[in-house]
This record gives sequence, structure tokens and C-alpha cells, in this order.
Amino acid sequence: MNKKHITSLISQNFGKFASKAFPSWFQNIINASYVKLMGLDMSEFYPPHHYKTLNALFTRNLREMRSFSLDADDFISPCDSLITEVGKVKNDYALQIKGMRYRVNELLGDFVPKESKEKMEGGDFINFYLSPKDYHRYHIPTNLKVLRAVHIPGKFYPVNFPSLKKRLNLFVENERVVIECEAVKNKKRFFIVLVSALNVGVMKVNFIPELQTNADVEKPTLYEFEELYLNKGDDFGCFEMGSTIVIVSEEGMIKPLVKVGQKVKFAETIAKML
Repeated sequence: MNKKHITSLISQNFGKFASKAFPSWFQNIINASYVKLMGLDMSEFYPPHHYKTLNALFTRNLREMRSFSLDADDFISPCDSLITEVGKVKNDYALQIKGMRYRVNELLGDFVPKESKEKMEGGDFINFYLSPKDYHRYHIPTNLKVLRAVHIPGKFYPVNFPSLKKRLNLFVENERVVIECEAVKNKKRFFIVLVSALNVGVMKVNFIPELQTNADVEKPTLYEFEELYLNKGDDFGCFEMGSTIVIVSEEGMIKPLVKVGQKVKFAETIAKML
């Protein structure tokens, strides 16, 4: 078995600490310190002492579901995040940040059919960066059918701005889960790509309970589905700390309404379906 990359080992060890339930008095100190240090807004969540582990605080659920547009034309943000890049796929290239591009074919991997990847040419991409202080759960942006998902093992480099600016092919090198979808509204294809980061030892996907990220797995794993439909707003998993989501869509599927540097929240309309 290949030696684990240092980023994987760091993330695994941090994950063990975050998942450990310390005595309540000490856990309360850890949680309160994290909330203060990171500047978390807990107004939509239970108070810090409610969570038995730091990981439970990271993956906290909203106390009440946010309202969102039920109009089929409205494509909503899947998460609370910062838009780090948005644009068109040109000659198979998309941007992780201005001046740093990567091949979409490489991001999606070998288990995604060639015809599906070819549909992304001329389409739109949006990058969502979830900081450690953000709400870490992700949701379905439009009514869709899940066709397949691929877990691609990799590294756990940070995905913050300094790392995005200096490390070529960051999204391609990091561990990720690639989810291929078909929009119910217009039958167009798009991908939701969950990208790992340093200290993000686990990415949970509710409809793949057997999925184990940052595990002793060296080869990609394919999951295929026949009649898996999910509705806009559905909670489908979480990062165990902040990370990045990339949405890549077929040409003519959406018209993005967001700009680079914009803060968005889950449930906010960020694009129009075409």
C-alpha cells in the first residue's frame, strides 16, 4: 500500500481529535473557544454547549429550514460560502482562481462517461469556498436525478486563497466526490463536485452511506443509481470542516447571477435555469 500523504495524516489526526467527546466542562471550553476564534454566527443554531464534540459543532444542522424559491427556474446556492470563481468552460479548461486553470476532464475523472464530460464544453462553472466558520452542510440546488457518483482518493491540500493562487491543479489533486446529475427542469447534465481540504478528513454523502473518504483506498469507486431523485433544498451531506464545492453545468443549463468575491448562503437564488 502506498504511503499516505502528509496532508492525509494531518487530516486524519485532526479528525480523531474533533470526533472525541471530552468531559462536558472541557468540551464546552473547546466549543466556545472555536466559536469565538472563528467568529461563528450561531443565531440559526443551538448554543455551543449543545454539541458533544467539535465535529458535531462543525456539522451542525439549522434549527429551522431556511425558506427558498420553489420556482423551477430558480437555482439555489447549495451552501454558505464565498464565490471564488465563476465562468465558462473553454477548451476543457475552468479556473480554480484567476490565472490558475485546470482541465475539467481531469476533475471529473475516468469513471465519468466521455459523452457526459464533453457536454460540459461551453457550460458554466461556479466555485464555492466554505471557510471553517461557515455552515458545513450542503443541499440540492434544483430538483434533479442522480445518475452516478465517483469517489476519487487524493491529497488534502488547503483550498484557501493562498493555496489556490500557488498550487496548480489543486482541485484535481485533492480527494473529491464527483456527483453527476440531470436537472428535472430542462434535462441538462451537471456535476456537483465536493473537494476535500486540509483537516477535512470526511465528506459525507447521505445517499451513499458506505462512502468512506480519507480512508485506506487508493482507487476511485463508482456508485450508479437508477431512480434516485432529490428535491431542491434537500440536505445531502456535509464537510467535517470547511472546503470547496464546484458546480459544472452543460451549456445552456443555467445563467449564473453571482460574481467573484460574493458571499452567498444556502437557499439564496444564485442562477436562473434556462
